[in-house]
Amino acid sequence: MTEPLLSVRDLSASYGGRRVVNDVSFDLHSGRSLALIGESGSGKSTIAKAVLRLLPRDSGRAEGRVLLDGDDVLALSPARFRPLRGRRLGFVPQDPASALNPVRTIGAQAHEAAALTGERDAARRRAAILEVFERVGLTDPERVYRSYPHQLSGGMLQRVLIGLAVLPSPALLVADEPTSALDVTIQKRILDLLTELRTSLGIGLLLITHDLALAAERADDLVVLRDGTIQEAGPVAEVFAAPRSEYAAALRADVPALAPDRYRATLAARRIDASHPAVRVEGAVKTFCVGGEELRAVDDVSFAVAAGSTHALVGESGSGKTTTVRLLLGLETPDAGDLRVAGEPVHGRSRRALRDVRRHLQLVYQNPFTSLDPSWHVESLVREPLDRYRVGDRRARRETVRAALSAVGLREHLWRRRAAALSGGQRQRVAIARALVLEPDVLVLDEPTSALDVTVQAEILDVLARLQVERGLTYLFVSHDLALVRQIADTVTVLRHGRVVEHGSAADVLENPRHPYTQSLVAAVPDPRGIRPAVPATV
Repeated sequence: MTEPLLSVRDLSASYGGRRVVNDVSFDLHSGRSLALIGESGSGKSTIAKAVLRLLPRDSGRAEGRVLLDGDDVLALSPARFRPLRGRRLGFVPQDPASALNPVRTIGAQAHEAAALTGERDAARRRAAILEVFERVGLTDPERVYRSYPHQLSGGMLQRVLIGLAVLPSPALLVADEPTSALDVTIQKRILDLLTELRTSLGIGLLLITHDLALAAERADDLVVLRDGTIQEAGPVAEVFAAPRSEYAAALRADVPALAPDRYRATLAARRIDASHPAVRVEGAVKTFCVGGEELRAVDDVSFAVAAGSTHALVGESGSGKTTTVRLLLGLETPDAGDLRVAGEPVHGRSRRALRDVRRHLQLVYQNPFTSLDPSWHVESLVREPLDRYRVGDRRARRETVRAALSAVGLREHLWRRRAAALSGGQRQRVAIARALVLEPDVLVLDEPTSALDVTVQAEILDVLARLQVERGLTYLFVSHDLALVRQIADTVTVLRHGRVVEHGSAADVLENPRHPYTQSLVAAVPDPRGIRPAVPATV
């Protein structure tokens, strides 16, 4: 068997004396991909930073061996390691928006990567940049070269970063959650691109992800991590098909694509009243003026949500999902159309009357790390809506808050903590409790689990399903994760460029899509059931 491109042996890492990675070992061969998977805090990104020698100098420490083509990266002096970074070791970070300088053009920043190729002629470096931009699927390389980061979409920025990473022809590419912030179709294109570059250039790909379905579809080998320790490792087909560790088996069980009917038994106990829609949207239209031109963000959108059911709005970024939700919440005024909650019109009302409607329609935001004030205690955060609406006296509010926190399964010892001291899943439970205290009829769930690991995501969905049965809640579920929508939604509206392209039951729309756009969305969902048989490394 050939020598591995990357060989990690007994790697341990710590921050400020606290060990977070324990004796991790694995091999990655040229032309193959290995995925590090696990929930937040499992040590995935720390391992990647150790390989790249990007741990904080003042508090980070790595021990063990990281061999790149036989050279121990950790033992090299800074002077000897510096030529490897970029040239032999490429890196694609998670967030393209923060990885690029917003006040410099893409071309100006690309020349830094081109300089690593050794080419001194500026015209030739420019030609190489445009060539790699074209190779990564950017249809107008000249425009991208001249643009600033804010002028490009998230998918285009991620392609730019991948292009800059492969421009110096590295042997190893480390990709840290490279598609976590992207729509499902853009995600597929990025992953297809990484696969094509890996096979055509013989690059070794170290993929960091919490998405087990994605890893199962795209990687050759898996390393499953928990609390900095390897739980299981091996070829994808072996680890995924027949996990030996309890943790790997639990991760597999929580993959939405493998359990589309997970909540069917629980949700069967609901009382759905189709004769009285909790939400009705008819002919909604909203136009914005962008750069002197009119943009119709919502164009004749109509749907109804039966009381006690879950309706999903799906589509890519720019499809009109968020604008539709803002219209329903009264945060934007429609140009035309009628939007009602529990039969009451949302628009054309006084400010006080609109406030009364909003009490019955609450929102759970996408990112629990930005939607909650980190300096507030949990009980204060959940009590605030009661204070604003002056509901009950002090004692009644305290009892209502504690009942809501208990309902979402947040343990009592966490109630006095500040939001900053909570995990992502705990914060999202607080956000749901905060939405529940006013006893609304409808919850608008705006990508409520997209920032969470698959296990925590499953826990939050368990809570939402139970609460819907117990309280008769109606959910408007905004998501780009079609596997998740299939698990929890009764009906679906698919939006594209502000218009409805398909509507119907979740099972019918997602299993038998009729519109080409819906078909493309469904086809882009990672399918772990189609994993390849185990293929040994080069012999």
